[in-house]
Amino acid sequence: MKIWPRTLAVQMIAVTAAAVVISNFAVAWWFELGNERQKETALNERVLDRAAAVAATLIAIPPDARGAVMRSMNSPHLWQFAELRPGDEITRPMSEEGDRLAQRLSASLPPQARVGRATVLVHEQLSDIPQYLLPAHTDDNNDAMRLVIPLDAKNSISMVFLRSKPAWPVEMLVAATVATLVTSAGAALVARRVVRPLSELTAAASRVAGGGSAPHVDEKGPDDVRNAAVAFNQMTEKVTRTLESQRHLLSAVGHDLRTPITAMRINLEFVEDEDLREGLQQNLDELQDLTEQVLSAARGTGGEGKRNVDLSALVESLCADLDDLGEPVTWQNHDPAPVSCRPNEIRRAVRNLVENAVAYGNKADVQITNNSDGYDIVVEDDGPGIPEDEHTRVFEPFVRLESSRNAATGGTGLGLTLAKAIAEGHGGAIVLENRRQGGLRARMHLPRMAVQA
Repeated sequence: MKIWPRTLAVQMIAVTAAAVVISNFAVAWWFELGNERQKETALNERVLDRAAAVAATLIAIPPDARGAVMRSMNSPHLWQFAELRPGDEITRPMSEEGDRLAQRLSASLPPQARVGRATVLVHEQLSDIPQYLLPAHTDDNNDAMRLVIPLDAKNSISMVFLRSKPAWPVEMLVAATVATLVTSAGAALVARRVVRPLSELTAAASRVAGGGSAPHVDEKGPDDVRNAAVAFNQMTEKVTRTLESQRHLLSAVGHDLRTPITAMRINLEFVEDEDLREGLQQNLDELQDLTEQVLSAARGTGGEGKRNVDLSALVESLCADLDDLGEPVTWQNHDPAPVSCRPNEIRRAVRNLVENAVAYGNKADVQITNNSDGYDIVVEDDGPGIPEDEHTRVFEPFVRLESSRNAATGGTGLGLTLAKAIAEGHGGAIVLENRRQGGLRARMHLPRMAVQA
């Protein structure tokens, strides 16, 4: 499962928040580390001064009074002084820091105490220290500093100092949390300024792809986003003008082509040779059909407006008409399927699919199936099918796969081209599939667009 967010707004907030969190925690850690070092240095100096002062006092008094003096100087929660018993001397080597502190302590002792070297263990485990040397109150959160200080050639004292382990820098954590929230809010505002225009641009592009008119996108937001909106508006305006010019040109071409065809049909009445007249008539019919097909394919989703229709009733009516003409077409009943579409175009596209199935596959079985986002108009035949690598090429204009279909069939090779243009103009698509039991299945998908009120 991917946890990385997919939307730009959430990505901006996540990246900004992560950067702030990492930077704040890095700064807090570095600051706390330096602060802890300073506190530890100052505390070590205090402990050394205290140990040197107590040692100087004990040296100056009789040995039998030293115990009482040390007990009076002990603190049950901080430190404890005690005479070191034989065998409890420290034999482990000191760390570099401990050795430096031991030298500092030895230099602070009176001359008569310098018969031996002081020992300092900076971080000592409580379990390694004899119980009688520990302060009265200890717990697992304590970090021990242990010192052994010689008083003379025969006697030494122990000092165990307890300090609490460093606590979490709560104030810094709170400050980092507040900074993260504030920065995330700022990132959300910036993301909103960027994402909202992009969302409008995406919606406009989807509307155009679905066959709708190109809306004007507000040219706002940061420069990069605003420039994208400006470019989109310029592109859609140019495309609209081009398509409009193309429609006018095609209308003029269609008019100019129909006029000489009509004149030629009239002139055919004066041809006395019946065979020649029938041949010319057939040629004119093919030319007329080719002209109409070319104009329809070129116009694609021309000027018809969308209307609320029952797709099931529309397809059933078409199948009934073809059945009345003697075509081998069967229809499987379906519940009402209300959609908003250009019904004449959908009828033309479905008719092309059905006629192809009859012409190349001997029959056409038609039905409508539901899916998650729309309807599928499914047309099946019993023909030889189409090779998988040709499923895309057959939608190109004037492509006819006579080697794989019935060679006796005619056609202009524009039926699938026109059907594909109509389906895509409604935001759908056409897919061809070879059936396992033989034959071809054409599936025209139409999205379940909202019915217009």
